[in-house]
Amino acid sequence: MSLESLFSSPWIALPAFAVCVTVIFYFVFPRVFNTLARKSLGSREEVARLLDLMFVEVDQKKLTIMMLLVSFGLGIIFFLVLWPHVVIGIPVGVVVTFAMWSLPLMYVRKQWEKRCAKFVDQMVDGLTIMANGVKAGLSVTQSMERIVESLPNPISQEFNLVLSQIRLGRSVEEALIDLGERIPKPDVQMFVTAINILKETGGNMAETFSTIVTVIRERQKVERKIEAMTAQGIMQGLIISMVPIGIIVLLYFVDPGFIMPMFTTTLGLFLLVIMFALVIAGGVTVRKIVTIKV
Repeated sequence: MSLESLFSSPWIALPAFAVCVTVIFYFVFPRVFNTLARKSLGSREEVARLLDLMFVEVDQKKLTIMMLLVSFGLGIIFFLVLWPHVVIGIPVGVVVTFAMWSLPLMYVRKQWEKRCAKFVDQMVDGLTIMANGVKAGLSVTQSMERIVESLPNPISQEFNLVLSQIRLGRSVEEALIDLGERIPKPDVQMFVTAINILKETGGNMAETFSTIVTVIRERQKVERKIEAMTAQGIMQGLIISMVPIGIIVLLYFVDPGFIMPMFTTTLGLFLLVIMFALVIAGGVTVRKIVTIKV
């Protein structure tokens, strides 16, 4: 009796899928299992932490359930799509399950990075308001209140939190250090350090704010120039990654009988998995090569 005929019933294959996952990652590779467990819990905690930094309230229990549904749900879907090729379906389902567990973290981290970038962009207007306020005789906290009243989120949320901490008894220095930890960007760190030093040693805050605004604008010019220079490399990497998929689609319309074994045989499905893995790896590599941090 062949392996595929043995698992011809889903009532046998689905429990076998769960048992194989448990046996492989618990008994055969205990260290790998423990590492994945720590990373899984870390992913959930990191998602919750980033959502908190973005002022998004979320229930820990609901977050865990959502991440479990996404990971195991997509893993089972991939397993059923590859049915009855269980030899390929089981490992693919396992890989997809663990890969999809990190999907919410990737999405939330991307949104958090966009929020930080938007905050830095708003600092140009925010520091201009603070500079004008200081020139008019306002204090640093009063100038921050003008930012909260004049500008949209996220900068208004962050400075409103800074002001709330100051009202609760924290010093301006401590509240600004917390701001730098929530938005770990060089421009924010420069702003926090400048204010803390000037409050201790004295100096022209308005002029310092104007200097920081100039630095941020120059950095943004360099970043836009780099984005324009690397756009061609990113597009070339995308086109190269899509070539194998385009060839498969072309062969399907030209000669379906020639390409169908790729989708109907165990060896063909295995080669498809390898192809997609190599395409993804190549795309990530090209992306890293053309990405330049300023």
